[in-house]
Amino acid sequence: MADLEICVKGAVGAPDVLGDCPFSQRVLLTLEEKKLPYKIHLANVSDKPQWFLDINPEGKVPVMKLDGKWVADSDVIVGILEEKYPEPSLKTPPEFASVGSKIFGSFVTFLTSKDPSDGSDKALLNELESLENHLKTCPGPFVAGEKLTAVDLSLAPKLYHLEMALGHYKKWSVPESLTNVRSYANALFSRESFEKTKAKKEFVVAGWESKVNK
Repeated sequence: MADLEICVKGAVGAPDVLGDCPFSQRVLLTLEEKKLPYKIHLANVSDKPQWFLDINPEGKVPVMKLDGKWVADSDVIVGILEEKYPEPSLKTPPEFASVGSKIFGSFVTFLTSKDPSDGSDKALLNELESLENHLKTCPGPFVAGEKLTAVDLSLAPKLYHLEMALGHYKKWSVPESLTNVRSYANALFSRESFEKTKAKKEFVVAGWESKVNK
């Protein structure tokens, strides 16, 4: 099988090192968990090279070469990979597909908020509490039960960004009381696939800097 080709973000300030895009990492996690060989291209997204714009005029990452065509959007890419390489299956049962889906938006709102009284911290806490309740009632360790599925691979990089960026910029961390969320995140972060595809903490922090200091 020929290696699949994927283009992801190079790190801010170090474009030849794997960068901090959670959507790129989601696709890399999928490739790793499915044990698919792939070739990685790093794009400097703050100074987009011509070859990158040629394959993807919108200039967004990740983009992946599938059946000779470059395809953008992590949702689309992950869907195609599941279809083409169904084993091992990472399909999320439909009733679990939207678990935790609002966490990332709430995290970004809180991270970039300049107003401590706007309730954005509470909104994020509500989303994390709802994930906590789900994990409490559904025998884990993952969202859909014992088996890791696509929803976990989408959440893992987002929870990692949340931990790194909020820890750095807001001195905020997931409350100790959310024991299930914390052990869920640890279970994801300790996987070999995650270790292999994560951006270093300093690149996650650097990646959010321009949004935080807007």
